[in-house]
Amino acid sequence: MKNIILIAAPAAGKGTLSEMLVEKYGYVHISTGDLLRDASKEDTPLGKKISDMLQSGALVTNEIVFDLLEKRLMKDDTKNGYILDGFPRTLEQAEMYDDTVKRLNLDLGVVIVLESDYETLRMRIVGRMLCEECGSVYNVLTGVNTPKVEGLCDKCGGKLYKRSDDNEESFKTRYDTYLDKTKPLIDFYKEKGIIHFVNSDSKEGMLKATEEILND
Repeated sequence: MKNIILIAAPAAGKGTLSEMLVEKYGYVHISTGDLLRDASKEDTPLGKKISDMLQSGALVTNEIVFDLLEKRLMKDDTKNGYILDGFPRTLEQAEMYDDTVKRLNLDLGVVIVLESDYETLRMRIVGRMLCEECGSVYNVLTGVNTPKVEGLCDKCGGKLYKRSDDNEESFKTRYDTYLDKTKPLIDFYKEKGIIHFVNSDSKEGMLKATEEILND
């Protein structure tokens, strides 16, 4: 299967699509955020450095990120295809990643951009509720996955809560930042002819469109 760079606005469905592709095709899901969090737990000088950066809110350097990413890409389980979740995030990172795959003799693969209209994404964020017991996700605005009993989880009966950053102001800031940072990336990958846009309004439609791209 083709390697995938997955780009999406907040709540556009990166996690959902990744889960479906991992389950159906055995893709390896790679998140640089997970790589950094895992490394920060290691009792090494680098682990301590990353831990201090994460705790202080400092920006982890591209050199550190790419060192961890390169080590992950060299593992055997990535040979049947991997998904880069939300990375690269900047044009500089895209150029560095381009150099990395060439050096490791890997296939750049395809870039999939998940799209949905602003209002749909807003409602997914603002209406999102999570179970404090099992982590199940619900929504009280979209009409999709609405809890049967208000404030309670269908699966375990746990209390539902709302994340503090799931609000209008926070979403707008995140969405505007995404648009600002993503445009140069889209232009970069358009020139390479490997970018595809997929509507993410339905799980089934999103998966079908992605499969068509992967099998093209």
